[in-house]
Amino acid sequence: MSTLPNNPRHVPLVVLGGGPGGYAAAFLAADLGMEVVLVERDQRLGGTCLLRGCIPSKALLHVGRVLAESREMEAWGIHFDKPSINVDALRARKEKVISTLTGGLAQLARRRNVTVCQGNARFTNSATLEIAATEPGAASQTLTFDHCILASGSRPSRIPAFDLPTPRIMDSTQALEMIDIPETLLVIGGGYIGLEMGTVYAELGSRVSVVELTDTLLPGADRDLVKPLAQRLEKLFQKIHLRTKVVKLEDCSDSIRVSFEGPEGSHTEDFSRILVAVGRRPNSDGIGLENTAVTMCPKGFVAVDAQQRTSDPKILAIGDVCGEPMLAHRASHQGKVAVEVLHGEPALFAPRAIPAVVFTDPEIAWAGLTEQEALATGRVVEISRYPWAASGRAQALGRTEGMTKILVDPDTDTVLGVGMVGAGAGELVAEGVLAIEMGCSARDIAETIHPHPTLGETLAFSAENYFGLATEIYRPRSEAVSKETSRP
Repeated sequence: MSTLPNNPRHVPLVVLGGGPGGYAAAFLAADLGMEVVLVERDQRLGGTCLLRGCIPSKALLHVGRVLAESREMEAWGIHFDKPSINVDALRARKEKVISTLTGGLAQLARRRNVTVCQGNARFTNSATLEIAATEPGAASQTLTFDHCILASGSRPSRIPAFDLPTPRIMDSTQALEMIDIPETLLVIGGGYIGLEMGTVYAELGSRVSVVELTDTLLPGADRDLVKPLAQRLEKLFQKIHLRTKVVKLEDCSDSIRVSFEGPEGSHTEDFSRILVAVGRRPNSDGIGLENTAVTMCPKGFVAVDAQQRTSDPKILAIGDVCGEPMLAHRASHQGKVAVEVLHGEPALFAPRAIPAVVFTDPEIAWAGLTEQEALATGRVVEISRYPWAASGRAQALGRTEGMTKILVDPDTDTVLGVGMVGAGAGELVAEGVLAIEMGCSARDIAETIHPHPTLGETLAFSAENYFGLATEIYRPRSEAVSKETSRP
């Protein structure tokens, strides 16, 4: 990290936040010839995604998948001894992955001549940042700018009633530190963060329970896609409490006592650790936005237009701080749009589809219109579902619980949405995103030759099934249309 010369210093562009959106914006700005300073409060670039989110969680999920596969090999007559888990080595390997990637970002910043400044930044007005040093003995700095791209990200939401002074209660950041493998773990929240981390700890040996206030896991995801995951998690987890509320947590020194209220009444259970995973909130407070002309939304998000401009002409905003979905790839794309706008190009952030992936086992991935959205808005669509049980590749892998579905406009055959659940679904959804973005028809996908045997060809088979022409399953088009149409 650098100390800014000539304090205060003026630069044409400052990017506030060094996560996936922030460093993507800063690097593109430098590539286009702009002088840019990247301000980051952490000592390393990467933001939540790299330092304490997407990357470390996926590294640990990979470990969990390997452990699961070792058990699944028993069906093939191959038996492994019970694995011995060295938590210190596991944690060190995770940190090595993070260090490798953050080191690469630092090198890229140097090669692009991007000045990286470390500290806690606060707007004193629409054109000035005060950067408070976080290292002992370091001086605070003042930075003035022509434009600022705000990429301050988000943080785990907290419930004040659950903030007991004990390390036994964790948020997602603390859970990823992997201090130990608790005997029992309660995950509060059935969203993607809770289920991903619950999967990791369950595969490593913890007895994991999940409590969710609504009547389903992953409330925002397609019900067809959630069902196979829920069935697998019912076997992996000790207990899943739906339509259940946590009303009280008590620190019992060697455990946390949890009071539940649900369909079966009230009861209490003791757990070694608690993971509170009830969502994330934008980092829009505490950075002096009240000293600017930026407009805030009721939920704390920064209001932006399609060019990522805020109501303050000097400030643009990208990523988690300006709304949902809070996804790293959305932030990166918005960062590039913001820079192109400042560079004078007619750029807009107007995607037809933003893919979402839940990296559980099986994975869930979707893009574009979902069945629930179609029903809620009264949009008439035709739906084609292709079960992976008909896939030779899925049969060979022993992972036949999966499914691929497409949502199609019945008048034009245009693909409006794609969803899939199964092993590696996150690696397969990109083709569906491209199809939606380019306005492809189901016929385009069906007539695109896919390699066999692969899981990727299930997207083509789903398109064939829409026309009643799938080889491995029999469903004439007239029957498929009458049974698979979602109407208000």
